[in-house]
Amino acid sequence: MTLSLPIDPQANEMLRRDPLALLLGMVLDQQVPMEKAFSSPYVLAQRLGHEPDARELAGYDPDALVALFARPPALHRFPKAMAARVQEVCRALVERYDGDPARLWSEAADGAELLRRVGELPGFGRQKAQIFVALLGKRFGVTPAGWREAAGAYGEAEAYRSVADVTDPESLGRVREFKQRMKAEAKAAKG
Repeated sequence: MTLSLPIDPQANEMLRRDPLALLLGMVLDQQVPMEKAFSSPYVLAQRLGHEPDARELAGYDPDALVALFARPPALHRFPKAMAARVQEVCRALVERYDGDPARLWSEAADGAELLRRVGELPGFGRQKAQIFVALLGKRFGVTPAGWREAAGAYGEAEAYRSVADVTDPESLGRVREFKQRMKAEAKAAKG
């Protein structure tokens, strides 16, 4: 079963078929609702008038890219920082994978290498990298040996922890409940 978020159906379709859109959704998935993060690549394509590739975004005028991100409704809560992050990720894709985001996972020998490759991208710490590995495995059939182990708890089959587990409104609700519970536990632990 593939990823299905409660967003514009065309945005969902773009995530399913465009590896760059999927990766950029994950880049933007911080401090905004996941629906916002994963629909923003589609909105960016609309603003550009076409679906961009990594080379285009890597070489895009930084101020013009910020303007695209900041135009209401902004693509992210922090349009300047996230436009720069998207550009950094695209530059890394151009330098390491000839601009082809799918090579990030299609050429990984195993789950550990996949996790390492994702974790080397700008803005991807261990947790974000594990979530992306789980998303690729659970929703897109990218399952090199050891991918579940590399994804940690996010790779568990019946988990409801992240975007990797969203297939419908019910699973989205369960993921939100899990996140709220984790925040409450962290807050209680602090004091």
